[in-house]
Amino acid sequence: MSSRHDRITLHSALPGRPTPYGDPMHKPGRTDTGTHPLLILISTGPHKYREYLLSAISTRYRVHLIDTVEPTWQSPYLVGNTVVSSTDLELVSAAAFEIASRETVQGVLSWDEARVHQAAAVAGRLGLPTTPAEAVWRCRDKHQSRSALALEGVPQPAFALVGNVEEALTAAAGIGYPVVVKPRAAAASFGVSLVRSPQEMTECFGFADQATVPHMPDYNQAVLVEEYLDGPEVSVDSVVVGGRVRPLFVGHKQIGYPPYFEETGHVVSHGDPLLADPLFLDLLQETHTALGFTEGWTHSELKLSSSGAPKVIEVNARLGGDLIPYLGMAASGINPGLIAAAVACGRDPEIDVERDLVAAVRFLYVDHDDTVIDSVEFDTAALPPEIDQAVVLAAPGDIVSPPPRGLLSGRVAFVTAIAAKVEECEAALDAAAAALRVVERDRTETR
Repeated sequence: MSSRHDRITLHSALPGRPTPYGDPMHKPGRTDTGTHPLLILISTGPHKYREYLLSAISTRYRVHLIDTVEPTWQSPYLVGNTVVSSTDLELVSAAAFEIASRETVQGVLSWDEARVHQAAAVAGRLGLPTTPAEAVWRCRDKHQSRSALALEGVPQPAFALVGNVEEALTAAAGIGYPVVVKPRAAAASFGVSLVRSPQEMTECFGFADQATVPHMPDYNQAVLVEEYLDGPEVSVDSVVVGGRVRPLFVGHKQIGYPPYFEETGHVVSHGDPLLADPLFLDLLQETHTALGFTEGWTHSELKLSSSGAPKVIEVNARLGGDLIPYLGMAASGINPGLIAAAVACGRDPEIDVERDLVAAVRFLYVDHDDTVIDSVEFDTAALPPEIDQAVVLAAPGDIVSPPPRGLLSGRVAFVTAIAAKVEECEAALDAAAAALRVVERDRTETR
């Protein structure tokens, strides 16, 4: 593995093979730090999932990071940083105003779900471009989202907000089983499960009710019961300027570990027909208008229901996670970091398409609960040329479990692939998964 980037980058035999990071042994840093616009970034998220964004942004913006810890891997990309005891709004605002008292700040940005509201509020207080903070919170609070969409008649699942299992049983009976039960304001499929009967509701309600993410308020009614929609689920990363929505990347989501909704992979094709589907595009615009989202980047999730028109699952006021924007960049050449930074600074984003390919990611897990990791590595000789990254996430001594105990945290590695066709990506990911070797501590089993 490359110690510099904690990944392997291989060069493909495909003509026009993109290399989004460039030379894997070279860590790019900030450039032209004296003249580029100053951008405040609130938190960066996990290194191995988010470095590509910060790396790109630092080539055209001076980045000042506000976070609760000192920077480590982020340092080469920063012109400054401020450590706060928490990312509560008043503390972050005070830090931002102190920065702005010394020099001109042109934008505030965050792609961390737990901090997007703070970023919008700080930008508003500084008089900088942003969607109003209340609209960003409307996206975070799924009940507010549902209510706003219902008011405007936007297609979505039937839903009910509940505070205990008895209310959940009543709601499910009215909607009709199966239903989806989810936390009101969590993220990344935490606490989400498919419930097919009253007995399962009794068993699964606590899974949603007790799931939390940072900065999630303590609601009296904290769980949503929703109609289950069959059909595939897609995500859409869009840039929004002046209220106009332009979708850039469509991710086809792969789900595993039922009845939970662990996201085990995504496939992004630059030529996805949904990007040119008038019904789909109109629905995205209607959704953002109903929510009041006017400036920035969003990650929307929709179900392509077999019963008719697509329906909205949720809208997140940030760049997509799970490397979906990275896949979009690899497939098209469109740079999500630079676009998000431009919009945050009130600049016209440059949306340059350089290629028409397919990119995919797959997340890899252990097979049983409480696996103690001795080592995780890939047999690099077995990785096909379409593999772009092969990244180890688990370290020696880590104790990991597959979902539901290990939602997200159960991932021990991921691989990304870039090719001309979806089938070529899937075949490469299959080969890379077979090349993963997991050795358990005090055991000799390998994957």
